[in-house]
Amino acid sequence: MREKEELVMVTPGEVLGKASELKAGRGAYVATHNNTVYASLTGRRSLNPPPSDSPDKVPPPSDSPDKRPTVEVTGHKAHGAVPVPGSIVIARVAKVMARMASADIMCVGSKSVREKFSGIIRHQDIRATEIDKVDMHSSFRPGDIVRASILSLGDARAYYLSTAKNELGVVSAESTAGATMVPISWTEMQCPLTGQIEQRKVAKV
Repeated sequence: MREKEELVMVTPGEVLGKASELKAGRGAYVATHNNTVYASLTGRRSLNPPPSDSPDKVPPPSDSPDKRPTVEVTGHKAHGAVPVPGSIVIARVAKVMARMASADIMCVGSKSVREKFSGIIRHQDIRATEIDKVDMHSSFRPGDIVRASILSLGDARAYYLSTAKNELGVVSAESTAGATMVPISWTEMQCPLTGQIEQRKVAKV
């Protein structure tokens, strides 16, 4: 059966199995809230079973596989960076709506992505305090570059992103005059050419 499963194609967010039965390898991750293994990219699912002579009663060393087979998803560009929950990413804001902003993930950590990954920053995930006072259009604008953390893989094959920490938020923004703005507070950036101030959820440098 495992040999047949190797030909199965999966997409991001697809359930691969329970973490009690499978270990998450490359291209997969475990959601701790329901102990389920999910695919984090589009590709071919494969199982890598442990050696058949592995002792069941002796705990395996930390650097060797345990009794559970490892499930991996191998994409067409398997060596590219893949976002997983907890990752810090750099993304470009594509669209800002009343309750959320959509963004295209460009980097995971210091590595650029080779596949297209979409992210959503929801109203409640922009900052940690005074959430009811958050205004999406005063936090982000299309074209802004933001640093965010991955919360989870959400709906519509897009990752939920959070900027609810001091070091997360807008790291680069362009003013209407076409200049790169300078942060002057936690919530404001200023155009060096015109002096115009715009509202943003600024990341602490």
